[in-house]
Amino acid sequence: MRIAAIDQGTTSTRCLVVDSDGSWSIAGSRRHAHFHPQPGWVEHDPEELLHNIQAVLESAGQVDTIALCNQGESCLAWDADTGHTLSPVIVWQDARTADALARLGEEDARRSRQITGLPLDPYFSASKLAWLIRHLPPVATALGQGRLRLGTTDAFFLDRLCGRFCTDWATASRTGLFDLERGQWSQEMCELHGVPIQCLPEISDVDAGFGEINGVPLKVSIVDQQAALHGHQCRHSGDSKITFGTGAFFLAITGQERTRPRDLLPTIAWKKHDEPACHALEGGVYDAGAALEWARRIGLFSAMEELDHFDGPTALSRGIVFVPALSGLAAPYWDRDAVPLFIGMDHATDRRDMVRAVLEGIAMLTARLVDAAAQEMTLGSSISIDGGLSQSGYFARLLASACQKSIVVSSMYELSALGLAGLCGMDVTAMRGESRTYRPDSMVNADDHQLFAEAVRRAGGWRAAQR
Repeated sequence: MRIAAIDQGTTSTRCLVVDSDGSWSIAGSRRHAHFHPQPGWVEHDPEELLHNIQAVLESAGQVDTIALCNQGESCLAWDADTGHTLSPVIVWQDARTADALARLGEEDARRSRQITGLPLDPYFSASKLAWLIRHLPPVATALGQGRLRLGTTDAFFLDRLCGRFCTDWATASRTGLFDLERGQWSQEMCELHGVPIQCLPEISDVDAGFGEINGVPLKVSIVDQQAALHGHQCRHSGDSKITFGTGAFFLAITGQERTRPRDLLPTIAWKKHDEPACHALEGGVYDAGAALEWARRIGLFSAMEELDHFDGPTALSRGIVFVPALSGLAAPYWDRDAVPLFIGMDHATDRRDMVRAVLEGIAMLTARLVDAAAQEMTLGSSISIDGGLSQSGYFARLLASACQKSIVVSSMYELSALGLAGLCGMDVTAMRGESRTYRPDSMVNADDHQLFAEAVRRAGGWRAAQR
């Protein structure tokens, strides 16, 4: 069996062809544009994303099955009759709805947590979908004519490519509109945000089958981080992974029981056919790869290879700290008004110190997620990581020390695609290849954690204080 596993991510669309003989190859990869029409706004062109999916699928050649993973919280509106888009894709990083959410009351926030497990944060799709209706006349017109469809990007892709208007449990659980207890859209949350429930897609099992593209069945569709969780072979309570892409996303399996964490988020890992839903805890850092890209763009470094060659004491140990809050702070802070902060520099500080501080800031924020999860459940002794930063041995060692967990890096780095193949029923265990393990050491100590916590405190709430 040959599977085309398509990962439609925040910066690019990639297709891996995974074969049951144990081989895999990247068939195609295409980057897409990001648009920032106003500060805090992030958009994609949905037609460009769709075109890129079709292009990388064509480059895969003859396959037996297709599987697709999506960005999660990114969403849009389109016409049910024509399929034409009525809005751009509002990307998960977008913060345009922060003020509208801030106007909701404490009881609304409590009910959101109780029903969906999620805070009232612009990260999630609910307020974005409501914004489209309130601010884009074509969307409001389509609603009045009974032709409006609203959804995350997967629902749009499946509708246009396969003629199926649906999403899966895991992606639905990231919207802020999904009732975790009942496994269905919440009428109460739809009314709170102003999202018409009849415009939302059907919710399906991850492996239910989603139609065909040119006669080839599209068997699996799921959010990218949950696909990666499956690709990391996380199956039992306490198994966890971190994916370092545009952001950094930590997920840990909790099993069949839904948890109610204080600072992290309960989410659906996946819901397979004829099986109970598998639950997980989730936490994210908005800016991981995005922070590094910013550092590269302003000239702190020029190539990723530079990030693996640091000698001497850490920047933190010398009092140089960076808080990577370019898009605010996600779990466990939930502070969209936080700002990025460099602190502790002097005349001797150079760009190598600063880029090192960026790496350390990403690791320290990520360690805070692991610590928050450990307050809720028993985690395993190791954490599996993937994504661009996982290729830096320095960063992996730093993360192991910050988390006080062994960090495992698989030689196969396209684990979202591998997870898609696994969800299609293929045995992909051997395809992960050999792994490297980084044991915790004394690279990061308690004083470093305290110093970083103080820097985060100073970065917090800055934008709100300026209003």
